[in-house]
Amino acid sequence: MAERRFSEDELIAEIFAPLAGEGAFGLRDDAALLPLRGAREVVVTTDALVAGVHFFPDDPPGLVAKKALRVNLSDLAAKAAEPLGFLLTLSLPPDWTNDWARSFAAGLAEDARAFACPLLGGDTTATPGPLTISITAFGRVTRFVSRAGARPGDRIFVSGTIGDAALGLGVARGEAFASRLGHGARATLLERYRLPQPRLPLIAALRDHASAAMDVSDGLVGDLAKLLRASGASAQVEVAKVPLSAAAREAIALEPELLSRAVTGGDDYEILCCASADAASALALAAGEAGVALVEIGVVTAGAEPPQFYNSSGTILKFSRLSFSHF
Repeated sequence: MAERRFSEDELIAEIFAPLAGEGAFGLRDDAALLPLRGAREVVVTTDALVAGVHFFPDDPPGLVAKKALRVNLSDLAAKAAEPLGFLLTLSLPPDWTNDWARSFAAGLAEDARAFACPLLGGDTTATPGPLTISITAFGRVTRFVSRAGARPGDRIFVSGTIGDAALGLGVARGEAFASRLGHGARATLLERYRLPQPRLPLIAALRDHASAAMDVSDGLVGDLAKLLRASGASAQVEVAKVPLSAAAREAIALEPELLSRAVTGGDDYEILCCASADAASALALAAGEAGVALVEIGVVTAGAEPPQFYNSSGTILKFSRLSFSHF
């Protein structure tokens, strides 16, 4: 006989209450008491993930849970905010199972511990579909790093590598280039799509040295344009300086047009940031000491036009789209 599916109360009490953090009252209340522990300001961010849009319906539930939390942690990192906790809203379609919920919670619990970001509460509800996961994360800051602080002359940096997740989506979809990649490259790109790495180690470096920052969620080209619009500035960027992984370079060598996808595709969750010429070296050094490389890719300029991207020969590159868009 099939196992009886949890009721809503059982789902909360048996699956998610063990994840609850300080002030969550074991998820037995409608609200949580958030301890600030000396913070001057609280940062709040939220992101929703939808099956068939942000992940594949048959992706491992533990990885789906981790991605849902990590994309929010990435936003906190970009604001130089230390995680305090999160709220979870889970809209479950008719075919969910207890085993799925257990696996989802196990992945969520692992990351909640690893990133010191406990569950504080939330809501569960039924939906005709698709599965939808929404997380609201809270962080504390001593200095909030906005998008609006970049000034002409500032150097532009990006963390990690760009384009892996967008190319990993192509691998997951079974696109033609994927079959020509080596096994290691395919695995690397797919992992980067499924499991982003929030750059929380950069919090102190950004707090102390960055003039502006945001995470790269919709594509480097488009997200830089957003940051510059907020700052009232423009920029010049050398595409050859954009850091690419060995796996991405292997894919682009097979199909050079994939470079455009790499710099305009979404799901990188790297940190895009700026620093004055005087602070740039200190920012890069502090990032390196924290174990995350920041690579300088361009300079902020005066003006209101979109940033210009140059290839190695100095030709301005044009992109058919700047970034991923839902609409």
